[in-house]
Amino acid sequence: MNRTWVLIADSHRARVFERQASQHALIELADFVYPSTHSLGNGQDHPIDGDRSKGHGRTGHAGTQFEPQTDLHTKERRVFSQLLAAHLNDGVASQQCNALVLIAPGPMLGELRPRLSPSAGNALRHTVVSDMTHFEGRDLEARVDKMLQFVH
Repeated sequence: MNRTWVLIADSHRARVFERQASQHALIELADFVYPSTHSLGNGQDHPIDGDRSKGHGRTGHAGTQFEPQTDLHTKERRVFSQLLAAHLNDGVASQQCNALVLIAPGPMLGELRPRLSPSAGNALRHTVVSDMTHFEGRDLEARVDKMLQFVH
């Protein structure tokens, strides 16, 4: 039996569906929400650049090795993608699904795909660059059907 999981994600919300081959219905299996640091009220609007004590400052050395600056949104997306990939990897490893479809904006797909295990990577059937996290019900099913109509 072909059990296809469809992940619909962005940087802060993701849902995993099982897509039934016969009716193309989407049955929601999991819903993930990764809270934005901004929504937690910590006020960090500046880039995070790793350990601030590296280079100049407290350590008193004038090293030339600095970590590249990574904005907060990128770090959040990276952490969230690790969580999602672990869920997908577990689903494939435990044979809960044997095919994967990923639908997410480009930056999220770029973080997610390299984190898939070799077996989950082999199960990957299709990726779609799109943010569909705001759609629900029949509207979502129709949009997914349209995107996947030529994929088998």
